[in-house]
Amino acid sequence: MITIEKLDDTTFNVTVSDGARTSHRVTVDPSYYQTLTAGAVSPEALVEKSFEFLLERESNTSILSRFDLPVIGRYFPEYEKVIRDMIK
Repeated sequence: MITIEKLDDTTFNVTVSDGARTSHRVTVDPSYYQTLTAGAVSPEALVEKSFEFLLERESNTSILSRFDLPVIGRYFPEYEKVIRDMIK
């Protein structure tokens, strides 16, 4: 279960309950949000889809506790393509 709490326009607190409960602070730059979504979904939906992507590849306890969304692409080069496909 993924819960997203919007803290401000660019910062989100994400709680993942998947066995262990973890908390993550994620920032989303508006220009990066536009690049990935073209405004087709809310920033919260982008963050949720991004966590779905991560949880398909690693446990919630392996996800960084604080990160900027583009960091995902450093670990998983396919991230941007997959996210764009998930949003369509």
